[in-house]
Amino acid sequence: MKHTKIVATISDLRCEPEFVEALYKAGMNVARMNTAHITEESALDMLNNIRSVSDSIGILVDTKGPEIRTTEVKESYKVEVDQLIEVSGLVRESTQGRNVLTVSYPKFHEEIPADGSLLIDDGELELSVVEKHNDFVLCKVENPGTIKNKKSVNTPGFSVQLPSVSEKDEKFIEFAAKNNVDFIAHSFVRNKEDVLKVQELLDKHNSPIKIIAKIENLDGVNNIDEILDYAYGIMVARGDLGIEIPAEKIPGIQRQLIKKAVQRKKPVIVATQMLHSMIDNPRPTRAEVSDVANAIFSRADAIMLSGETAYGQYPIEAVKYMDRIAQEIERSKDKRNDIIIPAVENEVVAYLAEAAIQASNELKTSAIVTNTLTGKTARYLAAFRGNNPVYACCYDISIARQLSLSYGVRANVIEPKRNKFKMVRSSLRTLLESKRLKEEDMVVYVGGSFGIGGGSTFMEISTVDKLTHKTNE
Repeated sequence: MKHTKIVATISDLRCEPEFVEALYKAGMNVARMNTAHITEESALDMLNNIRSVSDSIGILVDTKGPEIRTTEVKESYKVEVDQLIEVSGLVRESTQGRNVLTVSYPKFHEEIPADGSLLIDDGELELSVVEKHNDFVLCKVENPGTIKNKKSVNTPGFSVQLPSVSEKDEKFIEFAAKNNVDFIAHSFVRNKEDVLKVQELLDKHNSPIKIIAKIENLDGVNNIDEILDYAYGIMVARGDLGIEIPAEKIPGIQRQLIKKAVQRKKPVIVATQMLHSMIDNPRPTRAEVSDVANAIFSRADAIMLSGETAYGQYPIEAVKYMDRIAQEIERSKDKRNDIIIPAVENEVVAYLAEAAIQASNELKTSAIVTNTLTGKTARYLAAFRGNNPVYACCYDISIARQLSLSYGVRANVIEPKRNKFKMVRSSLRTLLESKRLKEEDMVVYVGGSFGIGGGSTFMEISTVDKLTHKTNE
């Protein structure tokens, strides 16, 4: 079984339980719902269909975030090189007979610098600012293209002062809180304030949903340390990131972001165009296979499919290919790519996690087993990227689903017990019954001496048979 998790995007065009089950059996761990293309009603149908397949599938809701789009374009039109266009955040008429382009941020023309540039429709069309006026900026077309409605507008090297959360985002965050979604992936996170704004909305609903910060602009890259202070994890969203930043810099930035997240013991997802050609073709290109492999070699927790599963012609095959790539690369990992996790003074859980991974790798063990109330011990074990699976025995299904993004962790739910010996036996017997372990298997067990919520305090190495037949009460 693979250790790297797979996130697959599901759309309202194709979300029947049979389809979700096929994705799940192919290797999907987390289902992503992109709110840019769905309503709350269709989202609820999708959520119910996913839950009907399995309670263990994590559900991630992707918000739009502070983005800018073209508006008021009633009919698409072509533009040519050196053509002049008046761009504004206000709906207005041209005074010179030129084309007028309205964008969704009212102060856009005020804030963009005089030497700025715009990239429209995921970078398909570039405009450069030549003059600033009171109610618009005059831009020159740098390459031929087509102006369409509701297309993305990027301003590389410059950030406008958009609010952290849009009105639509607020509604979907409330929807997510009411319907026990597991993750909010917030788009275009620029700094810690963007994360805190989402957390503030979740706190209003007393929601345990975890925030995944999507890093897709230069501000997010530059402020990654403070973002990691407050986010549960991050997503390297290479689509918009590749528009904001020169494409040749993306591989290095991707490795840097993965390293920082792993060192902070937080899950990291690599996303966008991983098997893009499989939207139309039954097999990926060799370059795409190498791209997925590179993310796994770099120690990402999860890899993501977008259009491949949302509307592509070969969604199940795409997940199966990812699963096979992950299994193959995990068998051939190079230790020179291991990430050194700096020690934190008096952090007992981290010390135990590192020792458990080292023991599991060097001894003939089959797995690491742990009990976890909050998922912390399991996440720490995941951060050290061991060779064997981590079986996390949780007391709440929401915690188990949160671990669906953590490398190598397979979570299940057990009944809480009064003392550590009963918890050990309960955990191992559950794994025996599910045939994940055999009695003769040697395992590393990480647990707590002070009952549920007392934190991990000890490690024991023994066979399942011996651990389950302890006489201590």
